[in-house]
Amino acid sequence: MNLICFDLEGPLAPQDNAYELMKLLPHGDQIFPVISRYDDLLSLEGREDYEPGDTLALIAPFLAHYGIEEKQIADMGQEAKLTPGAAELISRLKSRGWQVFCISTSYEQYASAITQRLGIPRENVACTSFPLDQICQLLSHDDFTLLEQAGQRFMTLSDDSEIKQTLDTFYLHELPHTNSGKIITKVKPVGGRRKVETLEYFAASVGKPLSQWVAVGDSITDYKMLQTANQAGGLAVAFNANKYALPYSTMSLASTNLDDLWIALEAWERGKRRAVEMIVKKKEETGGKNDREHFHWLAETRDISHTLEIHHRIRQLVRKEAAKLG
Repeated sequence: MNLICFDLEGPLAPQDNAYELMKLLPHGDQIFPVISRYDDLLSLEGREDYEPGDTLALIAPFLAHYGIEEKQIADMGQEAKLTPGAAELISRLKSRGWQVFCISTSYEQYASAITQRLGIPRENVACTSFPLDQICQLLSHDDFTLLEQAGQRFMTLSDDSEIKQTLDTFYLHELPHTNSGKIITKVKPVGGRRKVETLEYFAASVGKPLSQWVAVGDSITDYKMLQTANQAGGLAVAFNANKYALPYSTMSLASTNLDDLWIALEAWERGKRRAVEMIVKKKEETGGKNDREHFHWLAETRDISHTLEIHHRIRQLVRKEAAKLG
């Protein structure tokens, strides 16, 4: 039995759903990158009980305040573009008997729509529960001014220290004293350690150790999952990844087409990690083909600067606006 688990945003779909939702709000396109950067800073700081991807909890009061509905999120999932080659690769894997899983930080309405389109069974999908219609009932009109003023403040921030100080004040001291503060406690994004726990749950459910798994991710929400799979002897794949994911991966692929990953996965079928290492190193010697097939073996690599440059360029081609987010 061959097993693979994909992150959703990046490997399977190029847009950042939270960012697209925030863009529906007044100045949301300026507010969201600041909250996203705050998420990065808290993750790197290692704040207790905070996981990469908790951005989805931090923006929840704003989405509720401005009347975003669950149906809008689901509709985005139905209409969103898929990463080129994603449908082809998953179809190929399923035809060869692979079990395909997805662990996504995305809101469940969006993740369910995307994975359903790709034919990934619902029981093989884990994502962030987001009962937004229910959450909206927690809103109080007294909180509206606070949220609107916070959004105005966030727009003016660019320096990391200012972002940290201002958003700490809002999320730790101002918001908790309001009804809207309760909204954040209702959202537990599946990112960071929670992705690891979910991968371990899936592994236990099929009775296969993590050494038998392939995990595919691209960003800060995935690095713990990638690190865990790699250390267990499985295959951790960084696809069009950023600086937070690459150092924790076994190998990487930078490409405008996800189906290029089949080269490595076919090798995994034949001889697991050793066979993948051989084919990836061979591809690394010959180099990629324009914007495709840029493979790198990372398991024993310390200097990833050249690899990061390639991933940065192709990540921007594929993910566009979302590429600048952590």
